[in-house]
Amino acid sequence: MSYLESIALAKTLPCLAEPGKVIVIGDPRRSLDEVLPYLAALPGVIAWNPETLALTFRRHPGFLTLYSEKVTVTQVKDTAEGLEVLDALKDAINATWEHRAELVAVTNRKRAPQHLDVYVLLPQTNCKQCGEASCLAFAVLLIQGQHTLEECPPMQQDPAFAERRSTLEAML
Repeated sequence: MSYLESIALAKTLPCLAEPGKVIVIGDPRRSLDEVLPYLAALPGVIAWNPETLALTFRRHPGFLTLYSEKVTVTQVKDTAEGLEVLDALKDAINATWEHRAELVAVTNRKRAPQHLDVYVLLPQTNCKQCGEASCLAFAVLLIQGQHTLEECPPMQQDPAFAERRSTLEAML
């Protein structure tokens, strides 16, 4: 049995972060309270607050945030794409609910990594091989999804950074 029948399109708003795109707000047919802790166990979570039941995933581009009674999707091309995302989200919620016995519900708060959290794990050589002026600039753009960890040659090539690389991969 499915957890969620549908997520109705409630409204669209202009996306201030990406002119020309929209934010889609969806209204789930059922409260997401029970499924959110299981969704928080999935990869891609950047923030989870179990007190307010707010869960945010990185979406390329943009973000997907789920609350008990609504969902928001940023940087969507148009309403048609927004409806596709909401339908795919419904399917993902149902699949997660169906497999909840295999997951551990997350009850602790999780926050998105900050640029300094990432920077301290980078080589801090400012070698510019990634195309940025500094490792700090690379860290900021890494968090924003404009770079990948593979674009830092020292992290990929130097075995001394293997543990840090694993930590960063888990964070991001």
